[in-house]
Amino acid sequence: MSGQGTSEGSTAVAAGAPETDAGRRGSSGGGFLGGPVGRNLGLVVALVILCVVGVATAGDRFASVDNVLTILRLASVIGVVSVGMTFVIIGGGIDLSVGALVALASVWATTLATQQMAEDVHWIVMVFTAVVVGAVAGLVNGVVIAYGRLAAFIATLAMLAAARGLAEIIANRRTQIVKDQDFLSFFSGDVLGIPTLVIIFALVAIAGWVVLNRTTFGRRTFAVGGNAEAARLAGIRVQRHTVWLYVLSGVCCGIAAVMLMARTTTGSSTHGTLYELDAIAAVVIGGTLLIGGRGTIVGTVLGVVIFTTLGNVFTLNNLSSSAQAVARGVIIVLAVLLQQRLATGGFAFRRPTAGPPSGGLPATGSPAGTVSGGAADGGPGGARPAVTGTTR
Repeated sequence: MSGQGTSEGSTAVAAGAPETDAGRRGSSGGGFLGGPVGRNLGLVVALVILCVVGVATAGDRFASVDNVLTILRLASVIGVVSVGMTFVIIGGGIDLSVGALVALASVWATTLATQQMAEDVHWIVMVFTAVVVGAVAGLVNGVVIAYGRLAAFIATLAMLAAARGLAEIIANRRTQIVKDQDFLSFFSGDVLGIPTLVIIFALVAIAGWVVLNRTTFGRRTFAVGGNAEAARLAGIRVQRHTVWLYVLSGVCCGIAAVMLMARTTTGSSTHGTLYELDAIAAVVIGGTLLIGGRGTIVGTVLGVVIFTTLGNVFTLNNLSSSAQAVARGVIIVLAVLLQQRLATGGFAFRRPTAGPPSGGLPATGSPAGTVSGGAADGGPGGARPAVTGTTR
């Protein structure tokens, strides 16, 4: 692994190995339905059934163009957050702080100082501030998890509390009003009848798909999530890559904060409440494995639209938010059980046993949250070193 050519070649091997293994899991567990095309087709069918129910129960109120655009607007903000969450979970981690980061970014970007600067220069200053705040918070998450070897669940839970508290301190528990009319006009407008927020969501999703499926960064994400130790042995800098995954998630939170500021015309420490749960639910519904190593952006987008449409159907039929929460919980449980069924051939939360992937590296996985730490041999998420010799 010392030479550059060897490292790059080994990286390609590691990047290909988890994908091959994921392919075995999909094909062995559920045939066509276990593959990405089959899973996405199943989501499309579920969405169509949900739309049929909406038309049958709410009629023209559901099928109107205005209502469809409303669904897409509501889906756009949480959709951007979910794209970043998809990368983190595929990489073997989890991010519970996304909602708090959205709140912190929205508050910081709407302070009097920031808005005054935006008035003197351009409203892009507010956008830049929100994205930078999200990226820096994501960087802190990544460094603590990758180099501090703290479980992702604990590290991001701590960030959730800290970011929400910092947002309250900055805003003094008050809602900050966005005063820049040019900012509001731009983001509340539309292009050819399509709302700007929906276009931003589409652009983020397309960019995420390209990065995940057509770049080395994406292949390394699958490799790290599928087998962090094998990826490390193949020359991938697992710790550095993990940091970038959380920075990417933070950037998505910053973009979502800008969209939420435009939609509500405010910056508030209460923004993004329970976004972490909605994002994880959408990612899981979309077919991304919580143990990492497999997932699709297309599935995540469909998962977001399905959940948003479900909420819209409940609202149009005057059903309580409590009933909607129960329905969401049932859907999440069923989706995870179906995932495990298709991936392993049984309802057990484990990786299926398979032969060593290409390159002769051991196919040992790690639980979500510890994989992202990039542990060495013998550490959490890594293979235990072989015991040689005799004991006395």
